[in-house]
Amino acid sequence: MKALRVVVPFTPGSATDVVARAFTEKLSTQIGQPVVVDNRPGAGGTIGAAIVARSDPDGYTLLVQSASHTVTPTTYPKLPYDTQHDFSAVTPIASQPNVLVVAGSHQIRSVRDLIEQAKAHPGTLNYASAGAGSATQLNAERFRMAAGIEAVHVPFKGTPEAVTEVLTGRVDYYFCPIVACLSQIREGKLRALALGSPNRSSVLPDVPTTEEAGVPNSAYNFWVGLFAPAATPRAVIERLYLESQRTLSSPDLRQRYARMGAEPYPMTPEQFDARIREEIVSNAALIRAAGITVQ
Repeated sequence: MKALRVVVPFTPGSATDVVARAFTEKLSTQIGQPVVVDNRPGAGGTIGAAIVARSDPDGYTLLVQSASHTVTPTTYPKLPYDTQHDFSAVTPIASQPNVLVVAGSHQIRSVRDLIEQAKAHPGTLNYASAGAGSATQLNAERFRMAAGIEAVHVPFKGTPEAVTEVLTGRVDYYFCPIVACLSQIREGKLRALALGSPNRSSVLPDVPTTEEAGVPNSAYNFWVGLFAPAATPRAVIERLYLESQRTLSSPDLRQRYARMGAEPYPMTPEQFDARIREEIVSNAALIRAAGITVQ
């Protein structure tokens, strides 16, 4: 029986990887055949995405990508693929809030504290990201511009490395995908100041959003989704969509995601394709305004 290969273009243990593995484990049971996760990190997720773009469009090689998929067309102008035309969207797997965190021992205890310190000492605070041009950087830059502050960007290879540096205090703050830092928040190692998402999270119900904390126009939606090569037959896309919906509707996976803070984000393939096109345009505007570049 031929296995499905699911390329995750980020490091093992990253937020996208954790969500992908929970999904693929259940999908394998759902369809009765092996589903293998293949981590291919690097270059903001573009290395793994390029592998899938060049793969046979037979439904056996798929991509689980995050919202950074709509960022790279602007930050990487010489991509080896066309984001809009070389992939067929299957379905979002989940929406994941990013949570603004500092070390539990940090003197900053609220969004107001962070903004006041940044304004009192411009350019002295720094923030982590899971890589230059990543969705975590875009969340941080949307917040930074909305709050009217300056901060130094410190990019890392992925979320695990970024979290480590915040825990040590070498980096001041990070908009961390909630699944990757929930345990440290609960243990008090990290302090959650606010959610970067439009809405609160059921796993951190007492933590406000950045907009509720007094920073209008700072919300950023972080999602994880499933893609296939563009030439994949429509019947195969529909089959993948239906099997994905059955997988995502299973009570045990829904409970597992709920414990992670991952929320349902249902869309048809057509709706997801349209959302990708919209986000490419809106993220391009944000990237230009923030002056984000990738070396």
